[in-house]
Amino acid sequence: MQNKFLNKMGFRYIGSKDKLSDIIISEMKIINPNATRIIDLMAGTGLFSLALRERGYQVTAVDVMTYSFHHLNVHLFLNSAPPFLGIKNIDNINKFSTVDLFTSDNYHTILNYLNQLPPIYGYFYKEFSPGGKPSNTNKVRKYFTANNAAKIDAIRHEIKRLKDDLIISKIEHSLLLHDLIMAVNDVANIAGTYGHYLSKFVKRAESPILLQPTSFSTKGIISGHKIYRGYAEEIASNLNGDICYIDPPYIKRQYAANYHILETIAREDEPEAIGDSGLRPWRDQYSNFCSKVKIRNSFDQIIRSIKCKYILISYSEDGLLPIEDLINFLSQYGDVTKKNIRYKRFKSNNSLKEAMLNEFLICLEKREIKAF
Repeated sequence: MQNKFLNKMGFRYIGSKDKLSDIIISEMKIINPNATRIIDLMAGTGLFSLALRERGYQVTAVDVMTYSFHHLNVHLFLNSAPPFLGIKNIDNINKFSTVDLFTSDNYHTILNYLNQLPPIYGYFYKEFSPGGKPSNTNKVRKYFTANNAAKIDAIRHEIKRLKDDLIISKIEHSLLLHDLIMAVNDVANIAGTYGHYLSKFVKRAESPILLQPTSFSTKGIISGHKIYRGYAEEIASNLNGDICYIDPPYIKRQYAANYHILETIAREDEPEAIGDSGLRPWRDQYSNFCSKVKIRNSFDQIIRSIKCKYILISYSEDGLLPIEDLINFLSQYGDVTKKNIRYKRFKSNNSLKEAMLNEFLICLEKREIKAF
């Protein structure tokens, strides 16, 4: 499963399963060899949904984060660049079609155009670069260099304008936001997540930001998939599949806080940036799976309401619930089996060493139970 998303080391995602995809899908084939539709209930970056698509499955993908929605659109519905026919309405667009860096099709032309926009000293420059003056703190933030932040402002402003003026389609809009997020991750001055920035700029963060074309997968079909944006607990009753894969948060770290900048890019808004880290208000995307008190109730809502016999859950020995407690809890719904996988723990870039941990694949074969 090689594509640009996988190869770009700037996007290190908590709990990412891209290196475990083959193992998980092999387990699915054992659980239900005749399965055709898989539910990816907490899809994150969309890489596992892409792996499922490449293996020929119909995918129903769900996530509460807006950036996930755009990544999923690209991974599930594109096997080549969309036409970008509307860009003919952009003034002087033709002069961007012969830049040596890329070929001259419309997708590369629009990337060339966006890459050469003059900087705008807007929200990202003000809130997330040392050149700005944040609204809620006297301490400048160093997520991006001043030059990169101003380029991000220019690019995100123009992508939104192109969408609002109907120059680009919905899928073209998702692709450009996907490309911008990937480029932002390449130059972000962070240690792994956006929970905070580094005190000094690392060499990678000082490189100029550059949108690069996505390398599209041609494997699998790009029709029949479904994407839902929202809480899994609320959407589960609308879902039907042969196997449901759940990769929930294991620990207290909230994705909405740790990837707040990516969410702001995806939402195309300018929220209040709060505290030293400049977090956006994120309680509307709070995950109960990050709460030891609430996690059982969330699992119960999903398991009771989802129309799916087999549920495959990834969980970690670092999880809020001890693995035996989780298995005992799940056993009330049906037969439970467990498989151990040794896996590399997610650690920040400044960690002194990499540690291994036990990742568990838990299969629940549901018996008939009453929904709510």
